[in-house]
Amino acid sequence: ATHNALFGMGNPLLDISAVVDKDFLDKYGLKPNDQILAEEKHKALFDEIVKKSKVEYHAGGSTQNSVKIAQWMVQEPHKVATFFGCIGTDHFGEILKQKAAEAHVDAHYYEQSQEPTGTCAACITGDNRSLVANLAAANCYNKEKHLDVDRNWSLVEKARVYYIAGFFLTVSPESILRVAKHASDNNKIFGLNLSAPFISQFFKEPLMKVMPYVDIVFGNETEAATFAKEQGFETEDIAEIARRVQSLPKVNKNRQRIVVFTQGREDTVATVGDKVKIFPVLDIDQNDIVDTNGAGDAFVGGFLSELVQEKPLEECIRAGHYAANVIIRRVGCTFPEKPDFH
Repeated sequence: ATHNALFGMGNPLLDISAVVDKDFLDKYGLKPNDQILAEEKHKALFDEIVKKSKVEYHAGGSTQNSVKIAQWMVQEPHKVATFFGCIGTDHFGEILKQKAAEAHVDAHYYEQSQEPTGTCAACITGDNRSLVANLAAANCYNKEKHLDVDRNWSLVEKARVYYIAGFFLTVSPESILRVAKHASDNNKIFGLNLSAPFISQFFKEPLMKVMPYVDIVFGNETEAATFAKEQGFETEDIAEIARRVQSLPKVNKNRQRIVVFTQGREDTVATVGDKVKIFPVLDIDQNDIVDTNGAGDAFVGGFLSELVQEKPLEECIRAGHYAANVIIRRVGCTFPEKPDFH
């Protein structure tokens, strides 16, 4: 893999992670396993979670997690992965910069002082995680002031594989479109994640505007079901949903769209040519699962690490399963020094 071959853009967040109980979830009206944007009623949640006895802080943000994992899987050379996103000029922003550097990701943040660096409360109960994102600075990403600047756009042009989590549709759909069209026009690979049910429900218009340029659609079983429902597919069969997503309109006809749906501990479902195949995940003892926060991001990261090295789909999925299996044994989206993937 070459420098800046993989490009990611999204919401750089600092994860604030703590084990909570059901009362805590109920108090803030949270589902045990969900991803939402913070509202006024969640303000106190952030004050409360930092006071928990074993609170941990980790660099997060869905896309940033994925490109970091991809870089970790690739190992050498450094800076195969590029990342764009917006942070504040504050302590949390400095942590994100430091962590990106430690992960050998070529991060170019748009820095502004209007809003503080975004945070994400990861409320852990057993092997569930409820994520509440306070985007703050992440929501201030500016296409004209960052993406369109020549020295930044030249990094976009260097890439062969692009990945953006659906979460970024709430921030800068015009940035996503410019990157997606570039990929499509140049027969490069553009991947998008459905990311969360609320994206398919409330950001349907920007999502469907970018879909014709998407070469690889990622998502989990809940996101797939929600997307199908919102699009009026009238099926809950995950293989059938994958087929239907694959056949949605596509601009670049040189690449057939690939759809990959993970299902936690159940088999991963993916379109392979005109077929839908199932790929079993690695077995893990329930007691070895520390938390599932970052598992989906890690799957994508592993997948991208092989894709950027032009490996076949089966290898990409195998690497995704490996990375996810490593991540769920640890707090947040963190990883050991070196991967053991062969």
